[in-house]
Amino acid sequence: MGFSTSRIVCALTFLVSSAMAPAVFAHAHLQQQSPAANSQVTAPQALTLTFSEGIEPGFSGVVVNDARQQTIKTGAVKRDEKDKAQLIVSLEQTLASGTYQVDWHVVSVDGHKTKGSYHFSVK
Repeated sequence: MGFSTSRIVCALTFLVSSAMAPAVFAHAHLQQQSPAANSQVTAPQALTLTFSEGIEPGFSGVVVNDARQQTIKTGAVKRDEKDKAQLIVSLEQTLASGTYQVDWHVVSVDGHKTKGSYHFSVK
């Protein structure tokens, strides 16, 4: 069983194009957050999460829990009008001193779902 030249060229073209276009297979990854992961800050009024690609806010969410696993009330998840990869979540109550866990899930504009979590502390 031999391979024809055209089949080899097609296979090589597919492999090269797949390697050169990793964004097609990308997911929205958390790149930056405020407050930063593992940081100690004064009580923030909002959380800002910046992802590697645009986010669909209607299909994305953020939950904040304190050290006793009590959920902190938040406002609606909103996308920054100037940056479609940035979510802003207002906090409806002032955070007391302690450690907080942020659990997030997002759907990117290309339909991929990702989720994750991080911690920060309030002085």
